[in-house]
Amino acid sequence: MDGKMVNGMKKIPVGYEDIREIIDKDLFYIDKTLMIRELLDRGGKVSLFTRPRRFGKTLNLSMLRRFFELELDENGQKIDNSYIFRALRISSCGEQYTCHQEQYPVICLTLKSAKQPDYEMAYASILDEIAKEYRRHSFVLKTRNLTDAEKKRFRAIMDREAEKIEYAKALEFLSYCLSRYYGKNAIVLIDEYDVPLENAYFERFYEEMTAFIRSLFESVLKTNPYLEFAVITGCLRISRESIFTGLNNLEIYSILSEDFDDSFGFTDEEVKHALQMYGLEEKYGKVREWYNGYCFGQEEIYNPWSIVNYIKTAVKNKEAFPKPYWSNTSSNNIVRDLVEYADSTMRQEIEDLISGKVLKKPIHEDVTYGDIHESEDNLWNFLFFTGYLKKTEEHWEDDCVYVGLAIPNMEIRSIYRNTVLGWFEKKVRSLDMSELFRGIENGDCEAISSFLSEQLLETISFYDYSENYYHGFLCGLLKTSSCYRVYSNRESGYGRPDIVLKTPMLKNGSAVIMELKVADSFRKMEECCRNALDQICVQKYDDILRREGYSDIRKYGICFYRKECMVMLAED
Repeated sequence: MDGKMVNGMKKIPVGYEDIREIIDKDLFYIDKTLMIRELLDRGGKVSLFTRPRRFGKTLNLSMLRRFFELELDENGQKIDNSYIFRALRISSCGEQYTCHQEQYPVICLTLKSAKQPDYEMAYASILDEIAKEYRRHSFVLKTRNLTDAEKKRFRAIMDREAEKIEYAKALEFLSYCLSRYYGKNAIVLIDEYDVPLENAYFERFYEEMTAFIRSLFESVLKTNPYLEFAVITGCLRISRESIFTGLNNLEIYSILSEDFDDSFGFTDEEVKHALQMYGLEEKYGKVREWYNGYCFGQEEIYNPWSIVNYIKTAVKNKEAFPKPYWSNTSSNNIVRDLVEYADSTMRQEIEDLISGKVLKKPIHEDVTYGDIHESEDNLWNFLFFTGYLKKTEEHWEDDCVYVGLAIPNMEIRSIYRNTVLGWFEKKVRSLDMSELFRGIENGDCEAISSFLSEQLLETISFYDYSENYYHGFLCGLLKTSSCYRVYSNRESGYGRPDIVLKTPMLKNGSAVIMELKVADSFRKMEECCRNALDQICVQKYDDILRREGYSDIRKYGICFYRKECMVMLAED
């Protein structure tokens, strides 16, 4: 993005993750620098911040790095970053905070790229990131405060020629080297620490990756005399037994914590300000409906990734409709797992969520990916902490935190809907449909209704049992046929039949007309079936089929009530 302004407005920094680049290009930025003040006030040794993906974790870590780091180039000359914060809120907080600016060596490691399909590749990706950070600090090799053996070890890690044990302790050793060079302990920043663990779980090498990450973290975070403090970000709090073994100085700030509750994501006031900056005030209601809904601590929070993407789109076209931008940032594996592994109880709960209802579930923050399918509660926990559900209420019960869970907004609702659709299509492809089509050809209403009722019990509704839902459900099943062509709501007679099936051959060919109804009670299903058959007759839906040459035409009135189906065949 060249230039600073478009029509007098700052450009939207979609995809920018370094605060220095944003300030240098004078791009739009929501000031989160008061997080620095709160971090210094807390004085924690190791702080873990868990937030959903794309809620500003990487940008905030870049902010911490640029503020605290006494950054040097490859020749050991200082790089001045003080200008970044001159117009930001931290600069007016007083000397007790600004005195920490550009005073420390900083190790900054991101693990967000470790998403490879096997352990060897994912492990190599992490080693690349470690080597990159070593190269960034290669000026320490010029100091006399390191022995020749220590410099040799440094070069081996930097050049990817070290032993495995040296990589397991690479961050601790780097903190030691920096401490020897600067005469000060190092700040350690680790971004998206759980990405390699999530990937390893779904790719089935979780234990190997967990063992390596545990060794890497333990050495630098536990009883490390060269550590000033550390900040770690991730999506989930992985249990101490899994990653942070024996790390008693760890402070966790999750989406349940009131501390730092407005440090990640956009608050309501920040969103209003952003929309006003770009002349989009009238879009506030729609933006709120689509992207609001999160509750971090006691603060109402919007998804920042979606906000900046929507504003960028709406600046060009004010009529642009909101889109599910966040759904494109991850594979949504957790929602897919929820849908695919759901039993009948969970399927009903998913339907309740999609219809806007609230579920009450126990929430615990110590989780591992290996436990995701150990219980239903674990899966709900994953969905909550990864941003697919929001908190509506919170209370203690039986020594456990219970939280009201709901779908946050329209954007996330669309993810559930698309995941359900994808799952249903996959399921349909594996079904044996012979019973259904045999029933249709033989006029066996009982066989048809039994088959459809059984499938309804196995699927998930996201239309609150409207006719659209049943129409899509039935079309999805019928379109698997190799004998019939399926036509939906086509012109015929005086109106549009819901579904028409036709064999390709006219001579000795057959056709089927299906009219669908939805009853508001079980006892009205038979009446609705008869009404459907009357409609086929009155509207003369079969006329066009007869003109085309079809003589064998079956007419079905089909009624649905929740998970029940009734079918009637018209008598000629």
